Amino acid sequence: MTMGPLKYGFFREGLIVVVLAAALCGLVGVYVVLRRMSYVGHGIGHAVFGGAAFAAVCGFDYLIGAGLWGLGAAALIGLIGRRRGLSDDVAIGVVTTASVAVGVVLFSTFGAARRNVDAVLFGDVLGARRIDMVVLITLAIAALAVVVTQYAPLLFATFDPVVARVAGVPVRRFELVLLAGVGLTVMATMRVSGVLLVSAMLVIPPATARLLTDSFPRMLWISPAIGATAAAVGMFVSYSADWPAGATVVLLDAVVFAVAFVAGGARARRALVGLDAHR
Repeated sequence: MTMGPLKYGFFREGLIVVVLAAALCGLVGVYVVLRRMSYVGHGIGHAVFGGAAFAAVCGFDYLIGAGLWGLGAAALIGLIGRRRGLSDDVAIGVVTTASVAVGVVLFSTFGAARRNVDAVLFGDVLGARRIDMVVLITLAIAALAVVVTQYAPLLFATFDPVVARVAGVPVRRFELVLLAGVGLTVMATMRVSGVLLVSAMLVIPPATARLLTDSFPRMLWISPAIGATAAAVGMFVSYSADWPAGATVVLLDAVVFAVAFVAGGARARRALVGLDAHR
């Protein structure tokens, strides 16, 4: 009896890392989607492009450079967003475009940086190391701790920030915590999926969970479950089909979303037919 790809140590480690990364993105993404901040993950993911290029040119670890740049971008987005009534969308647009421009300029000046930054853009889950696993586990535990200990104020600030602010809930502080969480998540998962795909892992599983339930507590476990399942299945599909692992995981997430979307539409239509029949 053969174990298939599980007989390879690099595949087993990659499988664990990608499942942890997808579950973490699914959990953090619930707040991103419900706060209508999906562009945040996309923006920070693209912002680290400049940091990766800068680190590669300067000769130090491009993943560390990209991660620190991503955290700085998240802090800058939060700072700009609270000044003179500017929204987070405007702040994201400014920071993202400026960071990408930095990367483009560095690329045009130092072409050798391309070799290192490719891994940041597209990911390499099979090249994941034990330290990646440790970082993801630590970050997942921290995220769970915040969700459990701050559940009520987070819920209030997520669904009705205006009333929550009047009630004394530090909404802006929670927004900054969310931005930092997204930045850390991008930093921890970009080796797995690359910055071009990490925003999909942050958005698609929670969006699918939102189609499946109206319950916030259920979303908090359905979204990570969808992400982790798609990640596990995607790893085996990518091995069999010889497809990039990160892209395969995102494609499976999209398929699950499409099925939930179509099933939800059919369920709504059946409900309307039932109402018409009782008139």
